[in-house]
Amino acid sequence: MTVWIIFISVIIIFLALDLGVFNRKAHIIKTKEASIWTSVWVSLALAFSGVIYWLFSNGMVENPTGLTPNNAVIKYITGYLIELSLSIDNVFVIAVIFSSFKIPEKYQHRVLFWGILGAIVFRALMILFGVTLINKVDWIVYVFGVFLLYTAYKMLTSSGEDFNPKQSPMYRFLRKLFPITHKIEGDNFFIRRMGIRAATPLFIALMIIELTDVLFALDSIPAILAITADPFIVFSSNILAILGLRSMYFLISRMLQKFRYINYSLVVILAFVGVKMILSHHVEIPEWLSLGIIVLSLAAGIIASIFIPSEGEVIEQP
Repeated sequence: MTVWIIFISVIIIFLALDLGVFNRKAHIIKTKEASIWTSVWVSLALAFSGVIYWLFSNGMVENPTGLTPNNAVIKYITGYLIELSLSIDNVFVIAVIFSSFKIPEKYQHRVLFWGILGAIVFRALMILFGVTLINKVDWIVYVFGVFLLYTAYKMLTSSGEDFNPKQSPMYRFLRKLFPITHKIEGDNFFIRRMGIRAATPLFIALMIIELTDVLFALDSIPAILAITADPFIVFSSNILAILGLRSMYFLISRMLQKFRYINYSLVVILAFVGVKMILSHHVEIPEWLSLGIIVLSLAAGIIASIFIPSEGEVIEQP
């Protein structure tokens, strides 16, 4: 329990420094700044694998699944890469939401900050529920596995229809709940309009982002549970990936068109972990193989996006 308290306390300190020190004043996050912060968060997350090794070597955390320190590290890195890769789809949806509600770039970080904070709470509850199910109900792994295969199929066969946040059930629900104004006054989530307290587009965007993150978590959390049911590894890998999502958004959202084949990488990853879950009671897939397939899938999607021209693109001949 002490390790959990320390870990959560450190996360809270990071968040407080982020909003209260480094991003106290609203400003546009440039690509260079986003690249630096993305590198910082990824480096911290990967360095935490050393902490995982130390904790499991010294018996500092409960080890209900009997992991060796080396296996714990591999499972942590694999889980982190899964969450990080599945976040790419989340980035696309966030970009659409900000565009739809015309959220100025300099206020987007504030919305994402509170969105990430809410995501941490919701995911902690979902992880607790998921780990409990995995450890107490053996057959639930088959349900998760089939769900991931179905998600991969839906992603592969998606027609690419445009997502319109203003037609979402959450937006319609919020309109019934309280007055909404289209006016933005600084970074305020609520303003007074003719004596009435009304929600600004920043708040509406925040609520829809929270909802979409919960929906995305329905994919990512079962995917990580396919790798391990150790609660601390699942929680830490998931949360550290989420913390880097803000800076990653400002980096990747400007290059979404360049990574058009990444979705196929996500399909392979989801399908693989789905099959792994279904076969988990019958076939033991080595952790190094799981990590290798995930890394190769992501690398193949990125390389294909860079070197395969899009439709209508003209390749200059030497």
